[in-house]
Amino acid sequence: MAARGPDAHGLFSQGPLALGHRRLKIMDLAEASGQPMVDSELGLTMVFNGAIYNYPELREELKALGYRFFSGGDSEVLLKGYHAWGTDLLPKLNGMFAFAIWERDSQQLFIARDRLGVKPLYLSRTSERLRFASSLPALLAGGDIGKTLDPVALNHYLNFHAVVPAPRTLLAGVEKLPPASWMRIDAQGNCEQQTWWNLTFGPQRDEIAFGLEEWQERVLDGMRQAVAIRQRAAVDVGVLLSGGVDSSMLVGLLREAGVENLSTFSIGFQDAGGERGDEFQYSDLIAEHFATRHHQLRIGEHEILEQLPAAFRAMSEPMVSHDCIAFYLLSREVAKHCKVVQSGQGADELFAGYHWYPQVDAAEDAFGAYRAAFFDRDYDEYAACVQPEWLTGDMAGDFVREHFAQPGAVAAVDKALRLDSTVMLVDDPVKRVDNMTMAWGLEARTPFLDYRLAELSARIPGRFKLPDGGKHVLKEAARQVIPSAVIDRPKGYFPVPGLKHLQGATLGWVRDLLLDPSQDRGLFNPAMLDRLLSDPHGQLTPLRGSKLWQLAALNLWLNEHGL
Repeated sequence: MAARGPDAHGLFSQGPLALGHRRLKIMDLAEASGQPMVDSELGLTMVFNGAIYNYPELREELKALGYRFFSGGDSEVLLKGYHAWGTDLLPKLNGMFAFAIWERDSQQLFIARDRLGVKPLYLSRTSERLRFASSLPALLAGGDIGKTLDPVALNHYLNFHAVVPAPRTLLAGVEKLPPASWMRIDAQGNCEQQTWWNLTFGPQRDEIAFGLEEWQERVLDGMRQAVAIRQRAAVDVGVLLSGGVDSSMLVGLLREAGVENLSTFSIGFQDAGGERGDEFQYSDLIAEHFATRHHQLRIGEHEILEQLPAAFRAMSEPMVSHDCIAFYLLSREVAKHCKVVQSGQGADELFAGYHWYPQVDAAEDAFGAYRAAFFDRDYDEYAACVQPEWLTGDMAGDFVREHFAQPGAVAAVDKALRLDSTVMLVDDPVKRVDNMTMAWGLEARTPFLDYRLAELSARIPGRFKLPDGGKHVLKEAARQVIPSAVIDRPKGYFPVPGLKHLQGATLGWVRDLLLDPSQDRGLFNPAMLDRLLSDPHGQLTPLRGSKLWQLAALNLWLNEHGL
C-alpha cells in the first residue's frame, strides 16, 4: 500500500480488530490528521481513503452540535460526523471515499464507499474473518486467499469490455463493496449491507418544460461548483489535459475562478497503423489560450513495453484499455510536479458522448443495440475462446439485460447511460485513473463525478445530449468557457496505437505471453489463439480494441500478481 500513501503510516489493534493505513497528505499536512484516527472519548477508530470536499461546511455543523476538533482536515470531520449522524452522514458527503469505522463499545465495524465508486474497497470473507483494503494486491499480500478464478467474472471480462461488476472480481475469493453501499459487521460475523444512493433518470416536474438554454445554464453552474470545490487542498492542484472538451473545460473554469500558475500535463505516443499517437495540437491550443504551465510528454514504444509489467502490478484488476499505460506514465511525470490533479473522466458516460447512444436510442431492441456496439464478443465466440470447464452461460448478457429492465430509467438511452455511469464507468475509466495515479502517490479528482452534477445529468432528456455527436448540452455550456476549435474537433481518445495495432516487438511479446507453455493456465482454447495470432491486425472488437491484447493482458496481470 506504500505507493498509494507515501507520506506516513500508522497501525492500530484492539480485540478482534487490526487496522493499518498509508497516508497521502493533501487536506491537512499536520500529524494530527494521521491515521488510523482514534477518538477514545467517542469510542471510534477510523481508516479512510479519499477526500471530503465539503468538510469545512460539515465541520461548522458539527461544532454547532458541540463537537471539538483537534485537526484541520477532512478525516476528523468524517469520524465525528459518523458519531453524530450514523448512516445519515453518507448523503451529506460530497467527495470520493472508502472508509472503515470501528465502534469500540458495540464491537462493530462499519465500512462504506462513495456514490460512484471513485475510491475502491476490496473484501475477503471467510467463516473466521473479514479483511479489506484499497487494493486487491494488498489482500493477496496478506495470504490465505485462494487463487481460483471466478468463471462468471471471466465471462464478464472477455465479453463486457473487461468490466467485472461489483461485488465480483476475477478471483473467486475476493469481492468488492459496490459503489454507494455500506456494510456493518460484528465480531460474530453477522453482516448487514445496504445501498444508500441511486441515480434516477428523467426531469423533475418543474423541469419538464426546460429547453436547451435552461439545461445548459444549470450544467455550467454545476461544473463551476464541482471544479471549485475540488481545489480545496493544502497543496497545488494541476489538470490532466488531453485536449478534448472535458479536460479543456476544467482548465477554462479554473482560470475563470482565478487560479494562477495552473500546471497542465499531456502525453503522446508513437504513431502506428496509420493512427496518430497524440493530440498535442489541441492540448497546446488550450495551454496557450489560458497561459498554463504546460508539460508535454512523449513516450516511445520501447518504454511502453518496459513499463507495462509495472503498470499491471499497479492494477487491482486487469484492464484492457490502452490508456492505462498512458495514465501510468503520465502520473509518474505529474507526481514530480504536484500531488493532486483534476481529470475529465465521466463526461462521456453522464452526457452521452459515446457513439452507441444514438444507436440505442433509435433501436427497437435497446439491449441488442447496446450489446452489438459495446460487447467484445458474442456468446458463441466467447464459447470458442475459453476451454469448456470455464463456460457458465451468457452471464454478462444476462446482467446487462436485467440492468436495462430495472425501474428508474424509461427511455432506452437512459437505460444505457445508467448502466454506463453506475457500472461501466466505475470499473473501467474510474478504476483506471485511481489505480494508475495512486501508483505514484498522486490524487486524481473528477469534477464530472460530483454527485450533484451526476444527478443533474440524469434529469436532462436525451434529446439535449445526443445531437452534435453527443454531449450537446455540455458542449454548448463549454462554448462560454473555451475556444470553439476544441469543441468542434473530431472526437478523440487517449490513443496508444502500439497496443491496438500489434506489430514488431509488441506483437512478439504478446505471442510469448500467450504461447509460452509456462503461461498456459487452461483458460484459452488453443485454436482461438492460433486464429487470433494468424491475423493480429484484423481481430478487433466493436470498440476497435485488440482481442489478442485482451487475452495477453489477462495473462500479464495474473503473472504480475503471482496467480
